[in-house]
Amino acid sequence: MDLIRTAKKALKFSYLHARRLKIQYQVKGNTKIFCIGANKTGTTSLKKAMDELGFVVGAQITAENLVDDWAQRDFRRIIKYCKSAEFFQDAPFSFEFTYIVMDHAFPGSKFILTERDSPEQWYNSVVRFHSKMWGKDGNLPTKKNLQEAKYIYKGRPWHMNRMLNTTPEDDIYNKEILMQRYIDHNKSIKYYFRHRPGDLLVINVADDDSYTKLCEFLGVERKRDTFPWLNQTDKTT
Repeated sequence: MDLIRTAKKALKFSYLHARRLKIQYQVKGNTKIFCIGANKTGTTSLKKAMDELGFVVGAQITAENLVDDWAQRDFRRIIKYCKSAEFFQDAPFSFEFTYIVMDHAFPGSKFILTERDSPEQWYNSVVRFHSKMWGKDGNLPTKKNLQEAKYIYKGRPWHMNRMLNTTPEDDIYNKEILMQRYIDHNKSIKYYFRHRPGDLLVINVADDDSYTKLCEFLGVERKRDTFPWLNQTDKTT
């Protein structure tokens, strides 16, 4: 039995080692692709599509643990993390400033800005998701709700809210302020890349032709006709 267990452990180690080498080979020297659209703009559907297309997708939980570095504008560990894969999305890549640093750290990279039909549609998606995750009885979460909520650690949702938003603590989901932040974020990205249309793709994954545009932008063959939907109640995540 000991020999069998030892053989199984050796086989598992060999498999994991081979997989790591394969990923390193795939990633080395390849163009980086960053989804820089805000959360709740189809980023999960885009991630699924990129995985299907054969791109090495970054481990999101690892990236999320680097948000405090982002808050300090210290991108050294974020840059190091980006050497582990080809495609990245959500925190901290959906935050302000990150795309500028990644553009300089990885010349020749591709950037994808995912959008909703309107800022209000995006806002409604955010508050619906947060209410479901952390609100009481389906209501909008309060400061106390977020402080008591557990995601990675207790209180992290509140920590993230204050890190990203300037809304009053007694009105943390202020519609006007959050919608303006969404508008400003997208506008800044388009302005930054305005002379480099080949480096930025702007898509709404709900559009019928968005998947085709993605494949053309990346220079790869399509695996399907439209994006995979991973949240049927919202149609984009």
